[in-house]
Amino acid sequence: MLETSARLLRLLALLQTHRDWTGADLAERLDVTTRTVRRDVERLRELGYPVHASQGTAGYRLGAGAALPPLLLDDEEAVAIAVGLRSASDGTVAGIEESSLRALTKLEQVLPPRLRQRVRTLRGATVRVGVPGTAVEPDTLMAIAEACQRRERLRFDYRAHSGATSVRSVEPHSLVHFSRRWYLVAWDVDRADWRSFRADRIATRVPTGPRFTPREIPEGDVSTYLSLQLSARSWPYQATVLLHKPAAGASGSVWPGMGVVEAVDEHSCHLHVGADTPEALVWMITSTDIDFTLLSGPKELATALRSQANRCDRALRNFPPPEHAPKALLDE
Repeated sequence: MLETSARLLRLLALLQTHRDWTGADLAERLDVTTRTVRRDVERLRELGYPVHASQGTAGYRLGAGAALPPLLLDDEEAVAIAVGLRSASDGTVAGIEESSLRALTKLEQVLPPRLRQRVRTLRGATVRVGVPGTAVEPDTLMAIAEACQRRERLRFDYRAHSGATSVRSVEPHSLVHFSRRWYLVAWDVDRADWRSFRADRIATRVPTGPRFTPREIPEGDVSTYLSLQLSARSWPYQATVLLHKPAAGASGSVWPGMGVVEAVDEHSCHLHVGADTPEALVWMITSTDIDFTLLSGPKELATALRSQANRCDRALRNFPPPEHAPKALLDE
């Protein structure tokens, strides 16, 4: 009996890899006959696992059932789920905090001691810094995600940063989680252009509209497009500089939302940035600690860069201080 139970667990673990298995393949993996595999599949079905058999090829696949049966997780999967649930308990989707904590409690109760200790160690050493992003209703995220998947036009009321409201009709492309906020990237039908929308400012309307043929996203991928929208194009002052370092090495100096790095060659890359003042642009560009050449930007940026250079030069004119300066001054 113990041998049969262990074999059932091994069979279930194989089926949960989400691929089609022939009876012969499963029999070889489990070192049994195909007849034994058929019997074990029937036992799993009796326990509530929806194991589907394809016609003609004697293939098996684990499908989705009406109820959630027990899952088999390896060590890394269990830790990943626990960390994800902990993050969701104080995350940016409204209404799931309590359910996430309940699920996490249930998971930790059944984790082996070695895994429970790993999860607790990680949780105890982790500190969350910063203000959480604005929460979004789960129904709103689901409506947007379904419209993206079905390629159906989406109509919604949108509240801008200024508080003004408008009705939008869009062809949704992707739902993106960026810097602790959710964004919808879509083609705005009325404005005939691509737009990004904060999901927490969206109030969806039903029903959805007709289906559409997906358009090619600008910049080649949605991540680059949204990064450009949020870090450069939406600011009154924008600039592009040539960083004298490869893109792979420069990317670590550019935090999410600061700017977009674009490879040029094996020695350099472009950095596109935006800010609300020229002085802020100077700070962002120089904070990379990489030699650069200004390629484009407002005249005010050139003035601000010269002012910063002169300020630094003046700071060094009397450095190092004379040896006869008071000790207290030297210590400062």
